[in-house]
Amino acid sequence: MYYPDANAWNDTAHKRVALFGMSGLGKTFISDMLRGTGKWFHYSVDYRIGTRYMGEHIVDNFKREAMKVPFLAELLRSDSIFIGSNITFENLDPLSTYLGKPGDPARGGIDIETYRLRQQQHQKAEIASLLDAVQFSERAQDIYGYPNFVCDTGGSICEVVDPNDPNDLVLKALNAAMLPVWIKGSDAHVDELVRRFDRQPKPMYYRPEELARNWADWLERTGDAPDRVDPDAFIRFSYRRVLETRQQRYAAMAQHGVTVTAEEIYELRTEQDFNALISDAITRT
Repeated sequence: MYYPDANAWNDTAHKRVALFGMSGLGKTFISDMLRGTGKWFHYSVDYRIGTRYMGEHIVDNFKREAMKVPFLAELLRSDSIFIGSNITFENLDPLSTYLGKPGDPARGGIDIETYRLRQQQHQKAEIASLLDAVQFSERAQDIYGYPNFVCDTGGSICEVVDPNDPNDLVLKALNAAMLPVWIKGSDAHVDELVRRFDRQPKPMYYRPEELARNWADWLERTGDAPDRVDPDAFIRFSYRRVLETRQQRYAAMAQHGVTVTAEEIYELRTEQDFNALISDAITRT
């Protein structure tokens, strides 16, 4: 483990952590709080994905839609207008919109092959962005003078790594550079996340084999043709399934780091609270 005991964590002048767990349990909240102290560099994996690795894909998709409007098409051809993505740490909608949802185009869906292609793009981008975190943990200190570093990972980190492989490229690199911290949600949190997702379904990343299984099961269950699938209904169906499998994968990842609960995260108000919680978690481990 990157910090072998609580004393190593408490005494170091350069704290480095990678927060992981289900989306909605406080990773970005804590990262924002730490960044606000002026002593922590906040590295958002999702932001890196949406800007460095998938930004061109996202903007090209905007342009394809704009080209369907004659007025905008003429302006684009003459370079008279600029179309860009205003993605931020707090607003990742351009990325999720690009990923899309498979199903009926009349209900906002895209064909399954396009969906699979974009999922593959996201997988490569997420792996690259996670590996970049190691470099940024050094750059944050050497270039910008931040003594501490927090990597705010996406909920799908467990889908692009193999937590049971000791030689997994991403996990091996992250574990050697910072302390993995699992924010563990309870069954009640899972239920709340499902309810929240049901109110506003959002695109997300799935492992290829899981997507294939969910898609086949949905078509068999409903009898829908692929281009008649209700996109929101399908991703609601898939979301509950993915939460169940992710919990197991997160737990395996946590063997190389520490575990804190979402309840403990919700109680944090200061950097000192966070440092004390990680110290306690290391001692528990």
